[in-house]
Order: sequence, then structure tokens, then C-alpha cells
Amino acid sequence: MKTKLLIKLFLTLGLLSACAEMNPHSMDMSQAVQSATSNADHEALAQHYEKAAEEMQLKVDEHKKLLSQYQATGYRYGRLPDDFVEYFIDHCQRLIDVYEKAVEENLSMANLHRQM
Repeated sequence: MKTKLLIKLFLTLGLLSACAEMNPHSMDMSQAVQSATSNADHEALAQHYEKAAEEMQLKVDEHKKLLSQYQATGYRYGRLPDDFVEYFIDHCQRLIDVYEKAVEENLSMANLHRQM
């Protein structure tokens, strides 16, 4: 019973960590920034950064939902040591912090390119 539960938890953790890995910039940003000369180029970069910020915000919202579920239903994890439940809560909170920082940075870059 414990083995099955641990396997399920590790699979869930693996799925969550796989979702966390993503490349927010599909194009070569260093090349795009260096070659941007016109207002249209900078507007395109600003839109790209805003789109990346929107994607990161979706991740923030998703992980906030997971975090609230872990906090509200921690008792459902049965005989799991409190360390595991706390680990999941800490993991979600760290991801939320990282994604919120990415949203801020992408919006900041969008604003900078709009000013150019």
C-alpha cells in the first residue's frame, strides 16, 4: 500500500516538474533584439514579451490552484509524513514565485521596447 502511494506521488511530482520546464521564447531573442531597428521591430518584440508574460501568468494561476488544493486537502494524503506534504506546498510556492518574477520581467521588457 505504501509503495503504491509513493509511486503515485513520485509520478505526480514528475508530471508537475515536467510542466514547469518550458521555453518562453520560441525565437532567438538575442538576434531579434540586436536586429531591431524600426518601431515595428520593437513593437513585435513588445508583443512577444507580453505573450510570454500571459503564458507565465497562466502558470501562476495553475500553481496557485494546486497550492490551495494541497493546503486544503493535505489530510487526503493518508500516512504520508508531513515533510512530503510540506515539500509539495513549498514546491508550488517556489514555482509561483518564479513565474511571477518572469511575468514582471517580460512586462518590463515589453515596456522598454515600446519606449524605443
